[in-house]
Amino acid sequence: MGRVRPTYIKRVAIELVRSYPDRFTDDFDHNKAVVDELTDVDSITMRNRITGYVTCFRKQEHN
Repeated sequence: MGRVRPTYIKRVAIELVRSYPDRFTDDFDHNKAVVDELTDVDSITMRNRITGYVTCFRKQEHN
């Protein structure tokens, strides 16, 4: 079983994917650079958690 993510991480991630659908892929490192560019998150941990959910969300869309 996976980890439970807080609602604000999910909300930000889904909002980013819906606003910029062509910018995100299934690759975590690529998405990390895009999230860093599009958001003003200061915490590296928070950025990585948002990126992880973006990547997971994109993989779910492809299935």
